[in-house]
Amino acid sequence: MIPNFKAHPWHGISAGEKAPNVVNVFVEIVPTDTIKYEIDKESGFLKVDRPQKFSNIIPALYGFIPRTFCHDRVKNLAVESGSTDVSMGDLDPLDICVLSSHFISSGDFIMEAIPIGGFKMIDKGEADDKIIAVMPGDHMFGHFKDISELPKGEIERLMHYFLTYKNLPGEPAKCRIDEIYDAAHAHQVIIASQEDYITNYPSTVEI
Repeated sequence: MIPNFKAHPWHGISAGEKAPNVVNVFVEIVPTDTIKYEIDKESGFLKVDRPQKFSNIIPALYGFIPRTFCHDRVKNLAVESGSTDVSMGDLDPLDICVLSSHFISSGDFIMEAIPIGGFKMIDKGEADDKIIAVMPGDHMFGHFKDISELPKGEIERLMHYFLTYKNLPGEPAKCRIDEIYDAAHAHQVIIASQEDYITNYPSTVEI
C-alpha cells in the first residue's frame, strides 16, 4: 500500500455494497457554506466553483455518489418518463442531497445515505437528476422511507434552491423540475448512472 494514499472520491470509492438501497456519498458542501465547492475530476481535491449567489444556501448536505456518471442511460430514463428536449445526461457524477438535523461544519468526507426519492431536473437540455436521501439514524429524518412522507415545506425548500441557485434576481429560470419521483425510481436512476459509469470508465471498475 502506498503510504498516505488518498483514494479519488469519484473513482476510488464504491457506491456501496448495498447500493441503490443504501449508498456512499462524498459530501462537497454543507448548509453553512457560502462558497460552492465541487470535486476536481482530475485530482480528486475539492475546488472552489463559485460563491453562492445571494441567499441561496443549500438546505442539505450535498455531494455525489461515487462511481456514477450521468450519460445516455440516465437521459433515456428521463425521456421514458415523459421529459422532452433532453439530449444527454450532464456528464457528471450523480448528485445527491442528504437530509440531516445534525450540524456538520464542512464537506470533504464520506457518509452513508438512504435514497428516498429525487427530482428529475432538466438543465439546458441535460438530465441533471438530484437524488434526495436521509442520514441513517438521524432522529429527525432517518425514519423517512419515501419522499412522499417528507413535509411539503422541506420539498419546496429543496426545489427552490435548485430552481434558483444559478439565477440572478429577475432572471428567467435556467432549469426546470419535471417530476418529483419516489424511492423506487431513485433506485432506477442510481443503477442507470452506475451503468453509465461502467460504460464510460471501464478501467476503474476493478479498483
